[in-house]
Amino acid sequence: MSSTTSSAPAIIAPRVRVLGRIAPIDILRGIVMVVMALDHTRDFFTHLGFEPENLARTWPALFFTRWITHFCAPLFFFLAGAGAFFYGRRRTPAELSRFLWTRGLWLILLEFTVVGTAWTFQFPFGFFGVIWALGASMVIMAAAVRLPLRWLGAMSVLLIVTHNLFDGLRPKQFGSMAWLWTLLHVRGFVYLPFHIPQFVLFQIIPWVAVMGAGYAFGSVYLLPPDRRAKLIARLGLVLITAFVLLRATNLYGNPPTGEGGVSQGDWHIQPTVEKTVILFFDVEKYPPSLQFLLMTLGPSLLLLAWLDKRISQNPTTSGLASALIVFGRVPLFYYILHLYLIHGVAILVALLFHQPAAWLLQGGFFLNDIPSGYGHNLPFIYLIWTTAVIILYFPCRWFMGVKQRRKDWWLSYL
Repeated sequence: MSSTTSSAPAIIAPRVRVLGRIAPIDILRGIVMVVMALDHTRDFFTHLGFEPENLARTWPALFFTRWITHFCAPLFFFLAGAGAFFYGRRRTPAELSRFLWTRGLWLILLEFTVVGTAWTFQFPFGFFGVIWALGASMVIMAAAVRLPLRWLGAMSVLLIVTHNLFDGLRPKQFGSMAWLWTLLHVRGFVYLPFHIPQFVLFQIIPWVAVMGAGYAFGSVYLLPPDRRAKLIARLGLVLITAFVLLRATNLYGNPPTGEGGVSQGDWHIQPTVEKTVILFFDVEKYPPSLQFLLMTLGPSLLLLAWLDKRISQNPTTSGLASALIVFGRVPLFYYILHLYLIHGVAILVALLFHQPAAWLLQGGFFLNDIPSGYGHNLPFIYLIWTTAVIILYFPCRWFMGVKQRRKDWWLSYL
């Protein structure tokens, strides 16, 4: 027998498609980051002492300046879930789980230190905001990703659809465990050790389910481009149709009285067309109702389908698309930097316009305690927002380059 011949059968490794950076998702994430900065610019620079959702006092330009930013949080969680799926394609299940729970704990730590300080310029300071909820959801997902993909997807959708059935449960009904229900599903305060009150703005339910749905959605990118784009577009249309039907009929999916947040609850005809339209789109975000998630994720999927088809036809990106990719590839770096930049500029502008500035250094912003004589109108807010985004592009481009050139493990946590 020849020494070059073997009777042993060949071992054929299974073909696994490894997913790298996906330009349409990076662009969509970049859009989210840019739009998010508008909301936070309005927070720091407004002269208004009421929420844009206040139906009695708002007007279309103000309301929709706030409304467009509602798309940000759902996409944070949904795309984080998809990103976890892509990461897992290049790692073992154990490595994926370890990454999720360690990064989740890291985000929670950042929320109550670096991020909290950015909001108030007080240290230590923090509250249960979006970064905390992302972190907590990742810790839970570290275990959930061990489930079969279909199970995880089905359970996530089920939780998103049914969580409004529990809107009537209030924390006091749980006695000594009231704090846990607040963290899970109710906007309000919890008391940490030494009786320190902390505000819970972002709850775990249903945000963790949105992340889980995003994880299952990531598998769509294993399909051929044409089939994938059509499937994403159809899913987006289904979600939009479901939102319109549920909102128009008040059948289900939004707290009827707006309990726990700032929405107006059920939809009904108003004295003016403008108020009627505003109320139709004014659904509960804290925690996000089913209608809120349908309203935001549906159009987002349509946009993603369009981007996916456009990029598949012309993979070369330039101009605005390239800039959005920069923001989309360094989201946490951008998030932290934009808070410090906008807060710092707010103080500088207040001093230049001889407006009260000390409250911005004393945590007054978090208390929504806007002093008399402070703030600016919407055109000025849009000007500051545009300027801030342009400034942020340059450090974000530098950091994206660092992440491309180096493969240090810690860079995946930033």
